[in-house]
Amino acid sequence: MDGTLLRGAGSVELARHLGTHEPADRIEQAWLRGEITDVQFWEQMLPLWADVSEAEIDAAFAASAWMDGVREVFADIRSRGEHIAVISQSPHFFVRRLEAWGAHRTFGSDVVPNVPTRKERLLTLQHKVDITLALLDELEITDQECVAYGDSTSDTLLFARLPYTVGVNCTARLRESATVCFEGDDIRGAYALGRELLDGARTGRGCPA
Repeated sequence: MDGTLLRGAGSVELARHLGTHEPADRIEQAWLRGEITDVQFWEQMLPLWADVSEAEIDAAFAASAWMDGVREVFADIRSRGEHIAVISQSPHFFVRRLEAWGAHRTFGSDVVPNVPTRKERLLTLQHKVDITLALLDELEITDQECVAYGDSTSDTLLFARLPYTVGVNCTARLRESATVCFEGDDIRGAYALGRELLDGARTGRGCPA
């Protein structure tokens, strides 16, 4: 979700709405530099939302800097009888709101304000792979009928496992393993590349360069 459907990080967007953007951004940047662990990230971030209400989360979600075309892409996927899963390291209480926009399943880190953060509550790189493979098995579809979209190192294991992947404004490291890459602010462009991958597989044309 972060950096793929959302221009930035869900945690920072929530903090921006609550008026705690500056400390949230400092925490985010420290984590990106590798100065704090995942657990330390949430130990420092969650207190910024200590008194947040469901209404405030709803408002922050609606006001966040989403990529253009998210709901339109979700609607097109659903109209084809296909399945949408959003797997993110952001808090699930934020990610799950994408279900109201059309996502069938959402997965995120099980972190909430005022509850101690434990490592086993966090969604990891391997979880993205495990969740995806479990969904493929449940839906009885092959990995050739699946397209993954991502932007950062948190998607590297998933991109290495699946044949069809779309890097969205992605890091140099992820670009190395992405099947195709998209640059821009409209997710419909990335989705079009993903559809080309699927259509090529169905017709035997192969993948676009």
